[in-house]
Amino acid sequence: MAVLHGIADTALAKAAVYHPTGLLTVRIVVIALLVGAAALWGALDAWLRREDAGRTWLLASLVAGWGSGVLYVIGRGILVDQAGTAELRPALTGGAAFTALLVLIPAGLGLLVGARLNKSQPEEAEPEEERPSPTPRRRRTPSPTPRGASSVSGRAARPAGGRATRRR
Repeated sequence: MAVLHGIADTALAKAAVYHPTGLLTVRIVVIALLVGAAALWGALDAWLRREDAGRTWLLASLVAGWGSGVLYVIGRGILVDQAGTAELRPALTGGAAFTALLVLIPAGLGLLVGARLNKSQPEEAEPEEERPSPTPRRRRTPSPTPRGASSVSGRAARPAGGRATRRR
């Protein structure tokens, strides 16, 4: 994101040399594209269920702020008007803060939206029709005699000695 923002800032500075007053629409379009890129990327991270995506995007916004400021000053110094190190302080303070917010807020919204999207289920080897449907277990009918009772007389079965033994 830092490279993308640095390129966009440098391109806008180069365009301002040729058309100093007519760049309002171009600036709006460039900011919309940058916001869209951060939101789409954040939604994709959430949709893919990346771990610690929120923390990653917070750190990415800070790096993008400072990195795009440095890249903007380098690009402007080489390609536009030979800007010196005097431009570095404003780029690393206000410009970096604006860029960090321009990355963090849309990426956060993208994370919220992406988390709500259903990830498609992987296709199985067998089609759905061929799989047997689960059937409920059949209930056994209760027996007419209680457990341990003889089925012949209805009374408890006694051992061969004639006496019933007690359970301990």
